[in-house]
Amino acid sequence: MSENVHVMLTEEEVAGRIKELGKEISGDYEGRELLVVGILKGAAFFATELAKRITVPVRMEFMSTSSYGSSTVSSGTVKIKQDIETDVAGMNVLIAEDIIDSGRTLAFLLDYFKKKGAESVRIATLLDKPDRREVDVNVDYNGFTIPDEFVVGYGLDYDQKYRNLPYIGILELD
Repeated sequence: MSENVHVMLTEEEVAGRIKELGKEISGDYEGRELLVVGILKGAAFFATELAKRITVPVRMEFMSTSSYGSSTVSSGTVKIKQDIETDVAGMNVLIAEDIIDSGRTLAFLLDYFKKKGAESVRIATLLDKPDRREVDVNVDYNGFTIPDEFVVGYGLDYDQKYRNLPYIGILELD
């Protein structure tokens, strides 16, 4: 099997949009502290770059969930592989996700943080694929809405490869 990657969003487009999202989030949280929770491994690049663009006080945590394994299709079951250390009770939580596909992971995490007593829980995603949505979730901060293509780069992977690409590309498998 051979693999090809074609650029969908350039490095410059991604950086520019993250800067805009940071400005919007900073305005929305003016005068408050924010806990940014990056979802590993995919959102590590996005969460870090986004946090650098937010001007209000930011705490950062990372957690790991799983629903894909080595497949290009979600299994439908969300598991927490690594939780955060911070007690979120009374905090403003911003979940930073690389891509929203079925919506299952984000619906799970919204409920999870609300049950733990977060004052507010919002979602920031680099990419949104609404054509694949199975569970309705409100995306508060959306980088790009994309068509139903399998994408890699900027943290997104296929079987743990391609995360290091500085752009978002469409993966074609032969």
